[in-house]
Amino acid sequence: MYRFAFVVVLVTAISVETLQAQSVSLPRSTPESQGVSSADICEYIEAADREVNSMHSFMLVRHGHVVAEAWWAPESADKPHVLWSLSKSFTSTAVGLAVADGKLSIDDRVLEFFPDDAPAEPSANLKAMRVRDLLTMSTGHQDEVDWLEAEHWAKAFLTHPVPHKPGTHFRYNTPATYMLSAIVQKVTGETVLAYLKSRLFQPLGIEDPRWDESRQGISIGGYGLFLHTEDIAKFGQLYLQKGKWNGKQLLPESWVDQATSRQVSNGSDPSKDWDQGYGFQFWRCRHDAYRGDGKDGQFCIVLPELDAVVAITANSGDMQAELNVVWDKLLPAFGDEPLAENPDEQAKLNAITAKLKASR
Repeated sequence: MYRFAFVVVLVTAISVETLQAQSVSLPRSTPESQGVSSADICEYIEAADREVNSMHSFMLVRHGHVVAEAWWAPESADKPHVLWSLSKSFTSTAVGLAVADGKLSIDDRVLEFFPDDAPAEPSANLKAMRVRDLLTMSTGHQDEVDWLEAEHWAKAFLTHPVPHKPGTHFRYNTPATYMLSAIVQKVTGETVLAYLKSRLFQPLGIEDPRWDESRQGISIGGYGLFLHTEDIAKFGQLYLQKGKWNGKQLLPESWVDQATSRQVSNGSDPSKDWDQGYGFQFWRCRHDAYRGDGKDGQFCIVLPELDAVVAITANSGDMQAELNVVWDKLLPAFGDEPLAENPDEQAKLNAITAKLKASR
């Protein structure tokens, strides 16, 4: 099977503020001007192409500039991609905005929002469940509710047993994210998709986002969002900039700090990126990074210490291996200062990516 990739590395370095004000696209720059080695980027792309089955796209942003981007055919820059559970980080953002708007508190009880959908005799643990517990995947469930065949997803969630005290037991829980979406819709009168359009998508220049809905007309929240690779990169850049975009605070800095910090423990293996702690629908990573991620290898990786964002889409059977290539091959590419321009390596990078064909 043949796969193709195309990377564009542009050489014009223009201020982030100027271009973001004029264009919906992030500014482009050479890797070296932003302190990144073209040769190391090339090594990363070759390793990802060889070791990840299979890559769809990659974008690297440093100091607010796109320094490398790649799409493996038939994917392309103008083709929306399914985000799977990377959608959860966008739902969390909607909750943060609703909190900032005074619509709710993360310490509100979940049952308060669903008086007509609650079981006749809710358990003490269900009564104790808060919005915070939905955000941190610590609702108290032992097993995820089998909800997809249910006629009413919120009712199915609320009737599911809650054997653990909420806040004490991490259990990855996509229906919990759906409940966050439903709560945002309850308090704003808009779907999460509609609510985010004017507050997030339009300011970031994200055009035509699509989000699948439940039978009740609620954005699924936990998955179902379709965006372009650059949209993922913009989202990561917004978080890297502590919620600020073009000089405007779109999202409170306090929310960014809360959402991306370790709120609950989810394991203890230092070699696994799924054991580094969980925030508000964001995962902590090794290397002091954090990420939103989705099934099959959809990643928005934010590296605050390096002032960088990595956006990846894929159809991978091993997401940890996909991250390992980033850590092993891409991290060494970063320097503290701009590097001397290296036209030969930049040309090599363009040539290698333009003709990239690999078979397995």
